[in-house]
Amino acid sequence: MADTRPWAIFLMGPTAAGKTDTAIALHEKLGHELISVDSAMVYRGLDIGSAKPSADELARAPHRLIDIRDPAQPYSAADFRNDALHEMRQISAAGKVPLLVGGTMLYYKRLVEGVANLPAADEAIRQRLEEQRQLEGLEGLHRSLAKVDPASATRIHPNDPQRLMRALEVYYASGRPMSELWKEQQPETFPWRVLSIALAPSDRQVLHQRIAQRFNIMLAEGLIDEVAALKQRNDLHLGLPAMKSVGYRQVWDYLDGEYDQAELLERGIIATRQLAKRQLTWLRSWPSLTWIDSQQPDVLDKVLKFVRESGA
Repeated sequence: MADTRPWAIFLMGPTAAGKTDTAIALHEKLGHELISVDSAMVYRGLDIGSAKPSADELARAPHRLIDIRDPAQPYSAADFRNDALHEMRQISAAGKVPLLVGGTMLYYKRLVEGVANLPAADEAIRQRLEEQRQLEGLEGLHRSLAKVDPASATRIHPNDPQRLMRALEVYYASGRPMSELWKEQQPETFPWRVLSIALAPSDRQVLHQRIAQRFNIMLAEGLIDEVAALKQRNDLHLGLPAMKSVGYRQVWDYLDGEYDQAELLERGIIATRQLAKRQLTWLRSWPSLTWIDSQQPDVLDKVLKFVRESGA
């Protein structure tokens, strides 16, 4: 039987791979409507460090799900799923193709697979976990998770603070391992046919160079001032998901006097490399994924050819 579901495109890839530029070009050439899949861009005021599209870029190609939350309000993968499904239905109903672009792989996974009946975020638990992280580091959080939820600890990388803390939060809030709650989730058929594309340079060293260059540019464009302004608010702290975003946490610690600007640069680059490594690990297990080398000069032509030939 022919698959009559509407098309959706996922434009994925590691940070600094050129996803935004390609997505804007696809919007301008094909008319596809953009939805951001980025756990930092959802927050107002997190502009420079999230590499949020500029006002000119957003005027050329509006992105949905950018600047929809205050950074004091946590935004979860379940929140993203609800919001993204709403936007995708609107786009498809208008006869357009939703083009989801970004690198928050957990958002893609929850969007397609659904979400388990997990407890909501608990600020008191998160604060305790943040204090544990300060004392014991991520290794301590991972050891704690291994004791209460070995299955999740096996699946979650020890350097992934967001998922580590969420898994522990679920356990402490519900008394049950997150892996057990997920087993009770009933599989669903996703309402769209998905064309999944990953943009990434074939040479990892090129990606590392781009990451270093981009973090230097962020500092030059005023990232420290951006975080300093956020830090002046009395309702923001490092226990919030927004402030744990790569780059923001490192600048926050720098402003607290934990290290100098040279070390800030080094830590920011290392944290961004670790993020890219986690993204690539996710992507390698993503089903039916087409990789396109972002180093090639004709990368946009290749993406356009692939999308047109697929019929999406």
